Amino acid sequence: MSKTMDLKQEIRRLAKEKNAVIMAHYYVDGEIQDIADFIGDSLALAQEAAKTDADIIVLCGVHFMGETAAILCPDKKVLIPDPAATCSLAESCPADKFAKFVAEHPDHTVISYVNTTAATKAVTDIVVTSSNARQIVESLPEETPIIFGPDQNLGNYINSITGRNMLLWNGACHVHARFSVEKIIELKKAHPGAKVLVHPECKGPVVKLADKVGSTAALLKYAIADKATEFIVATESGILHEMQKKAPQKTFIPAPPEESFSESGSHTCACNECEYMKMVTLEKLYRCLRDEQPIVTVDPQIARKAIVSINRMLEISSVLGL
Repeated sequence: MSKTMDLKQEIRRLAKEKNAVIMAHYYVDGEIQDIADFIGDSLALAQEAAKTDADIIVLCGVHFMGETAAILCPDKKVLIPDPAATCSLAESCPADKFAKFVAEHPDHTVISYVNTTAATKAVTDIVVTSSNARQIVESLPEETPIIFGPDQNLGNYINSITGRNMLLWNGACHVHARFSVEKIIELKKAHPGAKVLVHPECKGPVVKLADKVGSTAALLKYAIADKATEFIVATESGILHEMQKKAPQKTFIPAPPEESFSESGSHTCACNECEYMKMVTLEKLYRCLRDEQPIVTVDPQIARKAIVSINRMLEISSVLGL
């Protein structure tokens, strides 16, 4: 690769030449978001993949997102810049163990978070995202016994606001689980007018500090519309790029993780990043488009089962206007 090559220009040229659409999650680096045709959270990416007329989908995010796109678009070539970009939440729910758990509770409707592998989705009745989880749960009769996996924090949050008693799988996102309650309280004292924005994958004590709890897209929408000028943001710090673009007159302060403190108590890092999302780079995106590799593939038998749970999510979301 020539050092003088304009990667962004070449990526856009290749995308046009190959009729490829570049989709990016809010958590990847800002330079990837800026070059993408579409950016969004997991629900929006799935919805966009389902309706695109592109020949190639390049999913800039983690591996399960590429799988979801491949399942929804079996007639298209789905690429991902780095197949090693996994997801700690998906890894916390191995399909074989989850299937055994489901088999032990045969009377339960199985709801799985989109942050799961295709194989886990294949033993699921309905997939949800943080954008639609509450509404989909509430769309089921109150007496319906439900298994919810893999995010225990999100499941606990939904139980608390719906009055349900879903049976929860013990999984968590390593990014959202490590926010420091103490540091958020300190930041709030230093910025008394700031609103606290929290993703529902965070632990209960962090959620209790929130002025707004919501999906990545919901937090972005709230930050743009709210009258406050400062926000403390407790989700993966990649979203701050889009927040700052959409509301440049406002200040966004990343809530730090617990390990951002040294033994002396001094602050060592101001943000909480997903190292897997950050594995997506301009160089990898360029090579991915140039070579049309790596291709995301899903076992056809698993895909046939998984598509049922994904389609149920999209259908219910459409009916509910989500």
